[in-house]
Amino acid sequence: MTKKAKTGLARLWEISGATPWPLAAAGMVSACATLLLFVPYYCVYSILVEIVSKAGDLSRADFGYIFKYAWLALGAAGAGLAAMYAGSVLCHRAAFKVLYDLKIKLAGHLARLPLGFFADHPSGAIKKTIEYNVEQLEGFIAHQLPDLIGTLVSLAIIFAYMLVLDWRLGLVSLVPILVAFVLQWRVFTNPDTGKLMQQKQAGLAAMNAAAVEYVRGMPVIKAFGQTVKSFGILHARITGYRNLALAITQTYKTHNILYHTLLSGILVFLAPAGIFLLKGTADHTAFAFTLLFFLILAPGVSAPVTKLAFLGAGVKMIAVGVKNIDELLQAEPISQPAVSQSCRGCDVAFRNVSFSYNQGAAAATMALKHIDFTARQGTVTALVGPSGSGKSTVAHLLPRFWDVTAGAVEIGGVNIKDMLTEDLMNTVSFVFQDVFLFDDTVFENIRIGKPGAGAAQVRAAAQAAQCHEFIARLPQGYDTKIGGGGLALSGGEMQRIAIARAILRDAPVIVLDEATSFADPENEVKIQKALTELLQGKTVIIIAHRLHTVQHADQICVLDQGRIVEQGKHGELLARQGVYSRLWRAYLDADQWVLA
Repeated sequence: MTKKAKTGLARLWEISGATPWPLAAAGMVSACATLLLFVPYYCVYSILVEIVSKAGDLSRADFGYIFKYAWLALGAAGAGLAAMYAGSVLCHRAAFKVLYDLKIKLAGHLARLPLGFFADHPSGAIKKTIEYNVEQLEGFIAHQLPDLIGTLVSLAIIFAYMLVLDWRLGLVSLVPILVAFVLQWRVFTNPDTGKLMQQKQAGLAAMNAAAVEYVRGMPVIKAFGQTVKSFGILHARITGYRNLALAITQTYKTHNILYHTLLSGILVFLAPAGIFLLKGTADHTAFAFTLLFFLILAPGVSAPVTKLAFLGAGVKMIAVGVKNIDELLQAEPISQPAVSQSCRGCDVAFRNVSFSYNQGAAAATMALKHIDFTARQGTVTALVGPSGSGKSTVAHLLPRFWDVTAGAVEIGGVNIKDMLTEDLMNTVSFVFQDVFLFDDTVFENIRIGKPGAGAAQVRAAAQAAQCHEFIARLPQGYDTKIGGGGLALSGGEMQRIAIARAILRDAPVIVLDEATSFADPENEVKIQKALTELLQGKTVIIIAHRLHTVQHADQICVLDQGRIVEQGKHGELLARQGVYSRLWRAYLDADQWVLA
C-alpha cells in the first residue's frame, strides 16, 4: 500500500526538519496565558455576587473578600500577560528557526537546479514563494499557531466549567457557537474554497511576476511614454486579481455575516433562556447569580472563538503556501555522481552533442545538432555564427546550465555528468556578455570568484584585470557599494570586474561570451590586456560577434542553425568562401559604415 503524502502543517514540519517540541511548549504556555486572562472574569463575578447579595445594606459586605478577588484579578491579569509574552518569545524563536532552515534549504536547492528551470518559471513567482509564502509561515507559527492551541484548550475548559455550573445555560451559550462553526466548516471543507485559495495564490504570483518584468523594463516603458495601463500584462493581472478577490468576497459574504451575527449575539440567546429558566427555579437568588456569571463570561468567549475562525482561514492559506514551497523543492536538480571523476588534463570535447530546450522535442526543433569539436589545453577556440545559431547554447552546456539531450561534453576525458558540480565549477570560469553585479561592495563582487580570498589576492586580480585604477577613484575604493542598490558602473567597467573574478578563480578552462560587447575603444584595449593575463595557458572558448577579436584563434567553429558548418583557422575559412567568409565581409562592411 502506497504511503499517503503529507500535506499542510505535517508536511511543513517534514520539509523544515523542525522539532515540534518548542512549539508544543509555546502552545501550553499560551493556553495557560489564556486561562489566566479569564480569571478576572470570575473575580468580577465573585465581587458582584458579594455586592448584589448585600445590596440592601452595603455595610454588611465583606470588603476583605472583595479586595482579595480584586488583587487576584490584577495578579492573574499580570501573570497572564507575562505568560503570553513568554509564549510569544518561544514561538518566535521556533518560527525564525523554521524560516532560516527553510530559506537555506530553498536557496541550496535552487542552486542545484538547471538553468532551464528558471527560464520556465518567472523570477516573480519564485520570489513570491521564497519571500511571501515562507514569511507567511512566520506569522502563522509565531502568532497564529500558539493562539490556536491556547484558544482550543481554554475554550474546552471554559465550556466544561459552564456545563458543570448549569448545563442548560451552558448549552444555550454553546449552540450559537456550534451553529456558527458548522457554517464556517461548510466553507472550509468545500472543494471550491481550496480551488479559490489556489487561484488567489496563483493570481498573486502572476501579478508579482508581471510587476518584476514591468520594473525591469522601465527604461523601455519610459522611453516610449507608456503607462502601467498600456503595459497590458501587468494591467490585466492586477485587474484579474482584483476581480478574483471581489468574487471570493461575494461568495462568502452571507456565511460571514451569519457567522459574526451568531457569535456577537450570544446574549440575545442567553438572556431570554435565563428568564425562562428563572421562572421554574425554586431558588431565584442562586440562579440569578449563576445567570449573572454567564452574562459576564459569555461575551468574553466570542473573542477567542472569532480568533479561532481566522486561524482556520490561516491554516488554509498556509496549506497552499506549503504546497507552493513543496513544488519548488520537488523540482528535479541536476544529477550528481556518487564519486566525482578527476580530469586527465583540460581538453574540452563536445562529442556528437544534440540539445533541445524542450525535452522530447522532435529532431527538427533541436537547438543544437551533432556538435563535435575539441578545444585543446593552451589553445583558443572561437565560436562564431549568425544570431540564433546556437553559440551561447554551446557555452551554457559546459557548466551544465542544461544537460545535453544526446552525446556528451567532456573535460580531460571525463564526462561532466561524472563530476560533482563543485568540482566542475572549480574547473571552468565564465565571463558572460551580461554581467551581474551583486548589491555589495566592489571587493565582495570580485571575491565571489574565490570566497575566502585575502585582500592582497583581490587587489592583484583587479590589477591584472585593468580595473584597479578606476576602483581607486571610487568614493570608498574597494569598499564602494555597487550593483542593484549602489553606484552604477559602465558596461566596460562591469566586464572588467567580471574578468577580475575569473582571474581570481584561476580555473584551467575559460569561457568568454562576447566579453568586449559593451566596451568603447579605450575600454576594449584594457579588456584585451586583462584577457591576455587571464588566458595564459588555459583552455579557452570564445563566443564572438566582433570577428577581428578571433582572427588569431587556434581554431574557429562556425555555427549555423544549430550545426557546425565550418571549422578551421581564419585564413583557411576565408579561402573556402563559405559562411565564415560571408560573415567576415558583412563585418568589414559594418565596421566601415559611416553616417552620411
